[in-house]
Amino acid sequence: MLRLGSLYRSKFFAFACAAVVSVGIFVPAAVRAAENDSIRIAVEGAFPPFNYVDSNNQLQGFDVDIAKALCETAKLKCEFVIQEWTAMIPNLLDNKYDAIISSMSMSAERRQKVAFTQKYYDSPTVFIARKKFDIAGTSADDLKKLRLGVTAATSQESYAKKFYSGVATTVFQASPDLYKGLADGKVDIILEDKLAVYDWLANTKAGSCCEFKGDDIKNTEYFGDGAGIAVRPTDKPLLDKLNAALEEIETNDTYDTINAKYFPFSIR
Repeated sequence: MLRLGSLYRSKFFAFACAAVVSVGIFVPAAVRAAENDSIRIAVEGAFPPFNYVDSNNQLQGFDVDIAKALCETAKLKCEFVIQEWTAMIPNLLDNKYDAIISSMSMSAERRQKVAFTQKYYDSPTVFIARKKFDIAGTSADDLKKLRLGVTAATSQESYAKKFYSGVATTVFQASPDLYKGLADGKVDIILEDKLAVYDWLANTKAGSCCEFKGDDIKNTEYFGDGAGIAVRPTDKPLLDKLNAALEEIETNDTYDTINAKYFPFSIR
């Protein structure tokens, strides 16, 4: 999973799992994307600044702004459904919503289950450790005596299982728990999406403890070709409509305006 405001995942998790935030006209669950003018969009709501619930219980973030822009461009009435991460794809396939716009990396495994649009942003994966923590490198052999942390049901977890199976690994339920685990010394090093952890490192007191270690990691099998919008494989008309809208907002200044709101650099 690809994962800058406050960038660590929000603690509005319990609220978010049950919440529904609507834009436009409310669409009953029975209405399908096939009707062309109304869709339900799933976001995690716990991954700021990409998607999160603010102090007024309003859904905010880069993913949310992109989704709104796509809906306006494609002339779709969109309802946001806040969905806990691990059930994202199962509930999409179970017709509980019609698209996922929630920083989902287009890994080979996910491509077997869902259809993705073209990417709407990209970010490498990276290791992060405390600043005074001296390590020779980030190979499996370098980390074999350390405690590694990852977030559950992410591409980073899958990658660690494959390439760092000999390293003692703690799986945290959410990114805020992962970052706190590193800051508190429960783990020695973590593997995380670079954009997701950037703001925590740069703009929070807790994150000042730590820094990137080693080179950026890019592996299309595990991390895909960036973040894409997921739809059911049978929903090609919706896929085509979202791709056309995405191309349009990237051609005009809409995408760049949203990008600049959250990041001091391009994330295309």
